[in-house]
Amino acid sequence: MIIEPIAGNMGVVPPQPGYLEILRELCDAAGTLLIFDEVITGFRVARGGAQERFGVTPDLTILGKIVGGGLPLAAFGGRAEVMDRLAPAGNVYQAGTLSGNPLATAAGLAMLRRLRDPHVYEELERRGSRLEEGLAPHVRVQRVGAMATMFMTDQPVRDFEDAEKCDTDRYAQLFRHLLEAGIYIPPSQFESMFVSLAHGDDEIDRTIQAVGDFDS
Repeated sequence: MIIEPIAGNMGVVPPQPGYLEILRELCDAAGTLLIFDEVITGFRVARGGAQERFGVTPDLTILGKIVGGGLPLAAFGGRAEVMDRLAPAGNVYQAGTLSGNPLATAAGLAMLRRLRDPHVYEELERRGSRLEEGLAPHVRVQRVGAMATMFMTDQPVRDFEDAEKCDTDRYAQLFRHLLEAGIYIPPSQFESMFVSLAHGDDEIDRTIQAVGDFDS
């Protein structure tokens, strides 16, 4: 079973309480691997990803270019008995065009060393919370850690059906309004904004002000 522990491709939709825990129990009972696609959530919601944040450990984890500091790189890992199935120890062959790319690997190692500092995630949480609280009077904001989405609705978005009910035309108008103000957000509501340490309070406040101007 492969899932995003926090949905990021319909906008940010966190799991309902107990959902990941139930999946873990069901997979264990059925002898099925639980695989977390943390291509989006990896390092953005915690240094250990969504599995650290929610305390549910999958059998395998998939990571995308964030593990290379934004450069082309991907990785997966998991329980030793599963990884031992890979060649040359096991009978499952795996290879990739960019495997071991030295530039991406060096960038990834630098990024991982930077994330050892717990202040990084404290600051990401503070900045994400500042953005969420400032936007909340104007739009529906759903956020987990450094991931956030502005939904054009006054109702919680719990699944794709809820996301489809949002006013995507108005979101498109907001996107163009912010672009004219020099602020670039995802062009689709079905994506996530990412707060980073490059976004200071001035940038966050300017974004809040611009969204408020659109809403007024």
